[in-house]
This record gives sequence, structure tokens and C-alpha cells, in this order.
Amino acid sequence: MTDVDRLRKIIDESKYLVFFGGAGVSTASNIPDFRSSKGIYNEKYGNIPIEAIISHSFFMEHPEIFYKIYKEKLCFPDAMPNDCHKVLARLEAKGILKAVITQNIDDLHEKAGSKEVYKLHGSVTENHCMRCRKFYSLDYILKSESVPLCSCGGIVKPDVVLYEEPLNDGVVSAAISHIMKADTLIVGGTSLAVYPAAYYIEYFRGKNLIIINMSKTPKDEDADLVINDDIAKVFRELGY
Repeated sequence: MTDVDRLRKIIDESKYLVFFGGAGVSTASNIPDFRSSKGIYNEKYGNIPIEAIISHSFFMEHPEIFYKIYKEKLCFPDAMPNDCHKVLARLEAKGILKAVITQNIDDLHEKAGSKEVYKLHGSVTENHCMRCRKFYSLDYILKSESVPLCSCGGIVKPDVVLYEEPLNDGVVSAAISHIMKADTLIVGGTSLAVYPAAYYIEYFRGKNLIIINMSKTPKDEDADLVINDDIAKVFRELGY
């Protein structure tokens, strides 16, 4: 029995399946990851690391530079769901998958048809004025020449969690609740190096912990099945 066959059997026998995903889930949709050798965080703007630019303090002090990098490096409006996103949506429609918990800020899970999606780090598709809280679309952000401004004159900020900002308590509580209820937890496309998000795996008390990632993770020793492969390829081979 291959690893994919074992995974399919575990999924078919699961009563409460939850998926926890990271940047590797979206790389097959041509969205770059952050921490690999070719990741965004290995790039610089002048002498400033991209990682430093994506912080609350930098956003407040240099919104023009922030938005230049943000629109170039973090927004991919034309990206389409890959096989991982599509299979997860089909599993949810079948009633097998109960929730998707993602560290990604794209909307590819929703584009694929998933409904129960918890975005730990927010979303590029939601943006609000810092003064009056008026909502603005991603299209508005991308079409703004410099810093997007609200009709009231306030700066529009993307609803993504920047460095130095806390995660949303409601999203975190719901995600942890699903993880605690799960009998199977699939962790995919993440090196589990980003905290506090990676810590939430510790709440899992179910039967099957599955890790699918190109490289090793700190939780491999605790997993019931580890598949070191491209997650879109693995999900395509599942055949759902």
C-alpha cells in the first residue's frame, strides 16, 4: 500500500477531518512561499528585508513603500485553486472535512468552494479604513496609485496580520476548537516554523496526525503518516 493509498483510507474512515495548511498549499497556484530559498523573505527592497517591511510599525511609518511591496509580492488576484484546494472543497461537500485552517492570506480555498475556512493571518480580499472602518475590495487596493485612501481621508489597511499584530481571537478560538474535535488532522504545506499558529497543532488529541510537506517539520516524529512531496500532487493522486 502506497502512502497515498494509506492517506485515502484514513480520510475515508475519518469522522471529523480537519486540514491545517501553510504557504506550500498555494505554491502550485504560482504564489511564492515565504521561507524557502526562493521565498519572499529572502528578497530585499534596497537594503530593507521584505520581512521587515511587512510589519505594523513599517506600515505606519512608510505606507508608500509598504504598499509598493505588498501589491507586488503578496497580492495575486489572478491565481486559481490547485488540486489541493479543489479536493478539500469536495471533501467538505461530502461532509468529511469539517474545517480548513490556513496561514495563507489568499482566497483560493473559497474560490475552490470551501465554506468553513479559518484564516489565521487574515485576507488580502478584505480591507478597511483605519478611521471609519469602511470596507474596500482588493481591486480598489491594486488600482490605487500609491497609498489607498478612504472617502473620509483615512488610510485603508489590508486585513492581514502584520508582524507585531495579534491574531484574531475569534478565528483562533474556532480553529483550536476544530483541531480539538478532529479525529484526523492533515497538516500540509507548512514547515510549522511560524508561531503562534504552529503551536495550535499541540491541541490535537485525535487518532491520525498526517504531515504532507516537501521538507521535514518539527512534528514529523509525532505523526502517524509523513509524506514528503508536493501537496497538490498528493491530493491529485487521491482521486476524490
